[in-house]
Amino acid sequence: MTTEDMSQYPLRLEGDNIPMVRFANVRKSYGSLTVLDHLNLDIDMGEMVTIIGPSGSGKTTVLRMLMTLETINGGVIYVDGEPLTHMEKNGVLVPANAAHIRRIRSKIGMCFQHFNLFPHMTALQNCMEGPVQVLGMSKKEAQERSLELLDMVGMADKAGQYPSRLSGGQQQRVAIARALAMRPKVMLFDEVTSALDPEVIGEVTNVIRKLVDAHSLTMLMVTHQMGFARDISDRVCFFHSGAIAEQGSPVELFGAPKNERTQQFLNAVLESN
Repeated sequence: MTTEDMSQYPLRLEGDNIPMVRFANVRKSYGSLTVLDHLNLDIDMGEMVTIIGPSGSGKTTVLRMLMTLETINGGVIYVDGEPLTHMEKNGVLVPANAAHIRRIRSKIGMCFQHFNLFPHMTALQNCMEGPVQVLGMSKKEAQERSLELLDMVGMADKAGQYPSRLSGGQQQRVAIARALAMRPKVMLFDEVTSALDPEVIGEVTNVIRKLVDAHSLTMLMVTHQMGFARDISDRVCFFHSGAIAEQGSPVELFGAPKNERTQQFLNAVLESN
C-alpha cells in the first residue's frame, strides 16, 4: 500500500442511489508493471457489467481485487457503501483488519474458470458447507436452501453426486449454486465458460441469463464470449493496458465503437469466431 493522502476518499458512501461497487482511483502494479492504472468505475445495484479486452489488460485483476485475492497499491474499493480493504480509524481511512475484510467480502460471491468444487463433497455438500461454517446457518436450513438453488440451476437430480461424476458444465452450475448459497449482493464471473466444451457452454450461459432475469443481484463478468456479453449486459467495459478505453451499452460498444483500440479488438475477436 502506498502512502497516499487518504483524506481525499470518503469514509463511506452515503446518499441516494450509491453504487453497489465503486473503484476510486484504484491502482495495481507488480514492480514496474502497471496492471491497473487509476481505475474509476461505478457499478449500480442490480446492474450487469461485462469486462472485455485482450489478455493482460487487467480484466481478471479487477475481480481478484474484489475478492481480496490481490492487494491494491492505491485508491479505495467500496462495496455496498463501505470500503473493502480500508476502515475508519480516528476519522481517516487506514488498512482494514481481517475481521472488517471478511465482513465486507461476505457480500461478494465468485465463480471461477475452473469450478474449484471440493472433490470430497457431493454437490449438495459443496453448497451447504459455506452457509453452515461461515454464516452459521443450521444444517436443515442450509440443506433446504442448497436444494432450492441446485434446482434453480438444473442440478437437483445430481445433488448426491461427487464432482468427478459431473461434466464440466454441471460442475460450473453447481459452483454458481454454491456461490449463491452465501447470499451475496454481488456476483463475479471469471471466464466461467472458457474451460467448457462448446456443446455445454449453453448450460452455463442459460443459468446466468436466468439469474439476470430473476434476481436483483449486481453482477460483474469477464468473458471472451462476445455474443453472450452483447445479449446479457447492461453495460460493457473494454479494458486496454490497465484502463477502461471505452464503455457503453452493448448496442453502443458492439454496434458503433468509438475507440480505435476497441474496433481493432472486436474485429479480431469476431473474425476469429
